[in-house]
Amino acid sequence: MHYQKRLEGILGELQNPSSVQLKEALLEANVQLNELLPELKTSKGKPYFRKLIFQNKHVELLVMNWSELECAPHDHGHSFGWIQVIDGTAQNTVYEVKGDTLPNELFTEFQKQGNVFFAPKNGVHKMSVSDEPKLVTLHLYSPPITGMKVYDLKKCAACIVSDDCGAWWPEETRQKVREIKLAKAAE
Repeated sequence: MHYQKRLEGILGELQNPSSVQLKEALLEANVQLNELLPELKTSKGKPYFRKLIFQNKHVELLVMNWSELECAPHDHGHSFGWIQVIDGTAQNTVYEVKGDTLPNELFTEFQKQGNVFFAPKNGVHKMSVSDEPKLVTLHLYSPPITGMKVYDLKKCAACIVSDDCGAWWPEETRQKVREIKLAKAAE
């Protein structure tokens, strides 16, 4: 990871960053696809393979190599962040959640290579590849994600997942921190 020193210099300086500072740091890091290629692996039946590239107590940077599966609707726990499309086009669907009800789909947008988009604290979304079979994204969050909630719309449930689980319903019992039964939103 020859870009690691660059990341440490830029991201290591951040302490409780604002959303603007976080975005500026991500853009300044200027991570390129050719730098990430050695880190990328296939997802083995999951929506994406993810690798932690940098983490301290204030921020974490992850790279994700997407399969053709979409992730589940999810939030980012107590974190906010920015997502940068490094290769391909991301389909990003944003939801509204009120209390312990099922998420309600608001809109879907397409984020092309080079785009950077915000993931607000308590915001719920899901992502997948668009028409192209490839998608690589960078995710910079503050603070590092913990307490992520993943939604299963068919089961009418949500689950707080362990920090090593991605945005999918956990297959391992140890990854289910807490399961929550949801009500359907009033029409």
